[in-house]
Amino acid sequence: MTKKKKVLLWIGVTMAVLIVIAGIVAGSCAIYEVNLEKKYTFEKYDGSKGGDRIHFLNVGSSDAILLESDGRFALIDSGEDTDNPRGFDGLELEGYEDFVVEYLNKFCADENGQIYLDFVLGTHAHSDHIGGFDTVIMQDNVHIGKAYLKRYYEDRIKKKEVEKWDNLEVYTQMVDAVEAKGIELVQDLEEVSFTFGNFNITLFNGEEPLADDKVGENENSLAVLVEKDGYRVMLSGDLNNFDGDEKRIAPLVGKVDVLKLGHHGYTGSSSYGYIKELAPEIAIQTNKHPANVSVKLNVTIINGAPIYSTEDHNGIILDVTDVKDVVLYDDIMN
Repeated sequence: MTKKKKVLLWIGVTMAVLIVIAGIVAGSCAIYEVNLEKKYTFEKYDGSKGGDRIHFLNVGSSDAILLESDGRFALIDSGEDTDNPRGFDGLELEGYEDFVVEYLNKFCADENGQIYLDFVLGTHAHSDHIGGFDTVIMQDNVHIGKAYLKRYYEDRIKKKEVEKWDNLEVYTQMVDAVEAKGIELVQDLEEVSFTFGNFNITLFNGEEPLADDKVGENENSLAVLVEKDGYRVMLSGDLNNFDGDEKRIAPLVGKVDVLKLGHHGYTGSSSYGYIKELAPEIAIQTNKHPANVSVKLNVTIINGAPIYSTEDHNGIILDVTDVKDVVLYDDIMN
């Protein structure tokens, strides 16, 4: 056997072993997660208002999260939109802006059909997070107190995103809508914390990228910690560890009860150190697709937390009105 053939054989055997190991891990995760789910049950939401809840909307593989506390509302991210301003094939995506508006009208509107949001917050300038905000903001019956959005610097973003994605367009659309409605725009987001109803809100990763850096916009994603009476929920946005953000932020956050997986459960997010430090009891994933094997390994096998998908459950509401008796609701819009 020639040296070249030996190398090819070694590569082939190695790949086969890795595939087998990945299959075993994936199968173990699935079995373990099914067993874990027996510890947690979902109830049918009765549509009542006035409590403290976090709504994870079913918007495919994008993010839209509604905070509800003591009759007040706020929206973190707004789901993917249908716009494709530069006509890229890769951006012909299913949009959810109309669904988000429908959801707000169902759960937030007062007796006169008016919707009051204390704030809206865009975690970062990707269309699957802020694409729908221009539509939401410009609704005649939607009234917003503040808008939180990090500045977007296209000269600090990797070439692929600048040339092939619509970051600048969705960012500009959101800013234009905010200005058109006369909403206060807050963009200095380092060390920001505030109260919202019965919740305490803390923003992480608010630092702006360095002028000489070229990063993906996910590395600029805000993460939002929501706390009430010691119960802690970490909304990770698209936070990942490619730039060391999870490693840096984890000790600042500490133990949480619930984790919204960073970057929809894709690889590079939910690193071992991040999950070990946060040690969530449950994790919520906003994605049509299963979480990456490495994410399942860290979250489910090692940490022991089940992963619940908004797609599988047709939306999830985490009810923390009574933190001693937390309730999960699913199948929200049916």
